[in-house]
Amino acid sequence: MLNKEEIKKIIPQREPFLMIDEVEDYKPGESCVAYKNVDQNEGYFKGHFPGNPIMPGVLIVESLAQAGAIAILSMKENKGKNALFGGIDKMKFKKMVIPGDRLKLEVKIIKRKGPIGIGEAVATVDEKIVAKGELTFAVV
Repeated sequence: MLNKEEIKKIIPQREPFLMIDEVEDYKPGESCVAYKNVDQNEGYFKGHFPGNPIMPGVLIVESLAQAGAIAILSMKENKGKNALFGGIDKMKFKKMVIPGDRLKLEVKIIKRKGPIGIGEAVATVDEKIVAKGELTFAVV
């Protein structure tokens, strides 16, 4: 289990854009299981949407990307580097994420060639899929 301070030693994101609260398990270059505790005090809830707060889909995708970055940037040869979006494919949103939810983020690296790779990403709340798709990344 990694806490926020340990996560910051692997990926470069910082508050307020660090979208992972803890990592349950990870295998460098292979996979990551992480969590985001969706707090009602998140700044984006003020405008998305007043009286009906919903976590924006793009931030769910960013949370998944950061989990994937844990898997890739924890590799010894990628220490100190960054993982950037190269593409998003087949992303589907199945359920709303609201304050109080605990978002489980699972990413499996399914392809790598040089600095480019693809991660199969699934976000769940209470074992129900809220989003899933493929994320392409580039390590720089």
